[in-house]
Amino acid sequence: MTESVDFPDDPGAFASEAPEETDRAEASEPVYAVGIGPGNPEYLTRRGARAIREADVVVGFETVVGFVEDEITGEALTCGYEDEPEVLAAFADRIEGDASGTAVLMGDPNHSGYQFVGKVESAIGRPVSVIPGISSLQIAASRARTPMEDSTFVTLHKSGPIEADLERLQRDVGERHLLVLPRPFDWMPERIAHRLLEAGAPDCRAVVFERLTHNDETVTRTTLSGLAADIDDREETAFSDLSVLAVRR
Repeated sequence: MTESVDFPDDPGAFASEAPEETDRAEASEPVYAVGIGPGNPEYLTRRGARAIREADVVVGFETVVGFVEDEITGEALTCGYEDEPEVLAAFADRIEGDASGTAVLMGDPNHSGYQFVGKVESAIGRPVSVIPGISSLQIAASRARTPMEDSTFVTLHKSGPIEADLERLQRDVGERHLLVLPRPFDWMPERIAHRLLEAGAPDCRAVVFERLTHNDETVTRTTLSGLAADIDDREETAFSDLSVLAVRR
């Protein structure tokens, strides 16, 4: 039994280095990476629910697995950031035989989920088949009326360098809508707004969406200067870790 696994230096790049093969989704026992949506079960797609329901073992972060526990009929393996290597090693051991496996991620794996996808792939030693989900980003775009084709999307919700992502926001602010997934808790909406204004951005309208589709969701309509005025410390914020920032052009 494998006790732990070593992840690639950049799991996101590892997961995105090549397209999926056509026959991968047609394999008899593919391993799936399912986007479960923003947490409200009404936004879980039927295809994603089926992949979860038919899996012998489901793996994911504890909070994510909790959102879909009613769909799980097999074994559930939950992890946090500290025990990811051990839990994914256990997942790999379980599916080495005849067991089918599904990894679950919040939202859509294509929106800020490739680091976990890459870790799963490195643990099991083969690619997974991604089943997209509904992302809070898509819901925020609809609520803010910021069409994707007119928007710049940046996720800061990842480990590693983000300077290039911040520079993209600086380049496009005012010219295109911005859709941003903040990083808890050092790059939250207040600090992002402060950075943009310091770089010479116009004082655009901004909307912060929290816990979209949940009963306690909130919407804050303001401006970049209104957000930046609240920054005292870069790790103090008025917003939750489940936030999306939309900046209108």
